[in-house]
Amino acid sequence: MGALLGSVWRALFSLHSLQRHPSMSAHKSIFIFAQSVPCLTYNPPALDQRLSAYQISKCKIILLTREDHFYVSHRKQPFIPVIYERQEKDETNPFIYFIFFYKRIARAGNIPPCKGNLSQQAMKTQVSLTLCLSLFLVVPCNTQQFACDKNDPNTNQFPFCDTALSYEDRAKDLVSRLTLQEKVQQLVNTASGISRLGVPAYEWWSEALHGVSDLGPGTRFNATVPGATSFPAVILSAASFNATLWFKMGQVVSTEARAMYNVGLAGLTYWSPNVNVFRDPRWGRGQETPGEDPLVVSRYAVNYVRGLQEVGGESNSTHDKLKVSSCCKHYTAYDLDNWKGVDRFHFDAKVTKQDLEDTYQPPFKSCVEEGHVSSVMCSYNRVNGIPTCADPDLLKGIVRGQWGLDGYIVSDCDSVAVFYNSIHYTATPEDAVAVALKAGLNMNCGDYLGKYTVNAVNLKKVEESIVDQALLYNYIVLMRLGFFDGNPKLLLFGDLGPSDVCADDHQLLALDAAKQGIVLLDNNGALPLSQNITKNLAVIGPNANATTVMISNYAGVPCHYTSPLQGLQKYVSVVTYEAGCSDVKCSNETLIEAAVQAASKADAVVVVVGLDQSIEAEGLDRVNLTLPGYQEKLVTDVANAANGTVILVIMAAGPIDISFAKNVNQIGGILWVGYPGQAGGEAIAQVIFGDYNPAGRSPFTWYPQEYADQVPITDMNMRANASENFPGRTYRFYTGKSIYEFGHGLSYTSFSKFILSAPSTILIQSTPNNILSSKSIREPYAYSNGEAIDVSNINCNDLQFNLVIGVKNNGPMNGAHVVLLFWKPPSSRVVTGAPNVQLVGFERLEVKRGKTQNATMSLGVCKELTLVDAEGNRKLITGQHTLFVGSTSENQVRHHFVVRQTVNASVEGSVSM
Repeated sequence: MGALLGSVWRALFSLHSLQRHPSMSAHKSIFIFAQSVPCLTYNPPALDQRLSAYQISKCKIILLTREDHFYVSHRKQPFIPVIYERQEKDETNPFIYFIFFYKRIARAGNIPPCKGNLSQQAMKTQVSLTLCLSLFLVVPCNTQQFACDKNDPNTNQFPFCDTALSYEDRAKDLVSRLTLQEKVQQLVNTASGISRLGVPAYEWWSEALHGVSDLGPGTRFNATVPGATSFPAVILSAASFNATLWFKMGQVVSTEARAMYNVGLAGLTYWSPNVNVFRDPRWGRGQETPGEDPLVVSRYAVNYVRGLQEVGGESNSTHDKLKVSSCCKHYTAYDLDNWKGVDRFHFDAKVTKQDLEDTYQPPFKSCVEEGHVSSVMCSYNRVNGIPTCADPDLLKGIVRGQWGLDGYIVSDCDSVAVFYNSIHYTATPEDAVAVALKAGLNMNCGDYLGKYTVNAVNLKKVEESIVDQALLYNYIVLMRLGFFDGNPKLLLFGDLGPSDVCADDHQLLALDAAKQGIVLLDNNGALPLSQNITKNLAVIGPNANATTVMISNYAGVPCHYTSPLQGLQKYVSVVTYEAGCSDVKCSNETLIEAAVQAASKADAVVVVVGLDQSIEAEGLDRVNLTLPGYQEKLVTDVANAANGTVILVIMAAGPIDISFAKNVNQIGGILWVGYPGQAGGEAIAQVIFGDYNPAGRSPFTWYPQEYADQVPITDMNMRANASENFPGRTYRFYTGKSIYEFGHGLSYTSFSKFILSAPSTILIQSTPNNILSSKSIREPYAYSNGEAIDVSNINCNDLQFNLVIGVKNNGPMNGAHVVLLFWKPPSSRVVTGAPNVQLVGFERLEVKRGKTQNATMSLGVCKELTLVDAEGNRKLITGQHTLFVGSTSENQVRHHFVVRQTVNASVEGSVSM
């Protein structure tokens, strides 16, 4: 063993010499692994202190560098392995394997493979290598580094390690010990380690939009944890209208994140969810959002954030512990990426106070006030001329001041650099970091604050005290996460590990989420298909055998894939697959004829068409709302040739004008499946063959192509303007025709609804000086329709009521029913621009056939039943209000109630049932 250890150490020092080689200049560390070698530690001098010590473990890999993530335009490129290994296996003198990796860089052509030479003699004396471009993949040792090691006498006495102190006092102590140079390196996502204080490096940027993702550099997968549960794209999960599901998804994601953190593969701060409203159907990132309705987006934000962050029975309020830290983004009025040459970096969103208050801001407000999120990310765009990350009114004034954020504010990546480099908002880089910090920014995704803040302080453009305050917010979040509490494996969640990632119950929830979100758009009785009748099935379309398409963007590596084809093959003995198009762009008709022939010979046909990340994505907005290329021809030709029924499946995030398909008689059913995640194919098959009764509702309006021809995406106005031929946006304000409406969704069974309990009158107190009616106050009620009462003058806490709705399943199958509650206010001359209707409540009920279930919805009068005026103030309108149970595509139940103003001083606000 001594001879073996000697040869290993000689190899280590030979490898140490490689760091002096010019080709290794970009690399700060070397990972050494040897087969059957006892666990040793090598810490060569001059290595980056953030990567201090690396173990020699029992594995078959030697010489790998730290660069395990490299991105081109935020898109991860594939790694190509080249493997060299010796053949003889002498257990008494084990040899060592080499594995090299190089990357194919986007738009840079192929890179020739690196070469390596290894012999047993060379192992004893040196390692000779020829390196190409020094781009290697890390296979990490998974050594967990942590602060405040209780066994380290050099650091364990620091007050910031004392868990008996408050988070704020601990954070203040830590900040007080830092030099200015150290401080500024903590203002960026890749925060440097501080070895003299025992503080390891930390990567703040991780993503968990619908599962733990390796898109951010803070998270990675390897042989220890090869993948994580991949839920459907948010837009499909939102279609479930199930707040409990959203909370459970957050819990699963945070459990898997903590498990990966415990083995050194992930961080604790996740920049998710995206809570922007899906304002325009062409937006490429609509798939990341919960849809077009502010209430749905808000409820999703609150529940997903709570699932991510909550610890046990805690309320997840100010200064509670955090399971992981969540971040609501992108604040605010951000919903354009790149449309006809207008990009998000240069776009100035012109937004009215009215639209800002009742459309763009509510999800962020709910996220902070109700979800108690621990971070908010400001966006790339400007709002009314000011970059959001440089706007003190938006950051310090609203997010932290009015809403009370208990956490940190981070910029979208390189947003601060955009101030100076792209839009020339500031004269110097130092001005850019100064305006951001003074506006209330606490962290920069990117390196701008790290590069220029010292100069900005020295030039007196920003005070060091502002830097200190920013760091306090950052560190308090890490304190709440337990980052400064010592060995994480000895703390809460320390027992989580690789076996908790891709657990069976997690994968079942991913399947359930996909099933709950699928929307049955049309059905003439063809669905569900019968296994007894369908013996020969044709499965056709560019997304029919999709895998990576199903996991949308901001996805990691899923536990597994089940494509639509694979899911359907479980139900039918004979399945013929034809793509019909080589990809979703479907640029030619070459493959259509084979698809037509397959359809003509089948008992039934499932056609899976739609979009993918080449059509709608971050950095890529759509121009048209129609199916790309020849997809429409594929659908039509297949339907016309089919002998059996045709089921059309739309796999896409945003709405598509499929009005042509509604007029094709052979198409018996149409499903929208979004991007359904890792188990999408199984979910689709279960719905098509009736093992699951669909109940999803569309979270957006399906516009015709004429809408895209008429309305520029750059117009941020929500409300219709007939004089400018502007039809408005979303179901709340759109005045044109729809292919399908918001909230539309069918079932295989039928339901009836009825109201069991609802108010008849809402009385609002006002003093005689504030009476809004022109009528005499000698009457008990000063009553005038259409007058507006400012909610700031009302005791809103007393103005709550419950609405109880009964739902009966009258059909042949058990199923879920989504109860949607809409509100229409009285007309008012005082407040103009009221929505057509507004969703004020929803609940998903499971109702067995022949049975009845009740939904109880709690409504706050000041929050849900008010309008916003031109100045952004909320007003309660007097007069007759109307509640609608159900969407416009189903039999609605209506209820009217009256809001009146009283001069009775004893009445502060009351609800009469």
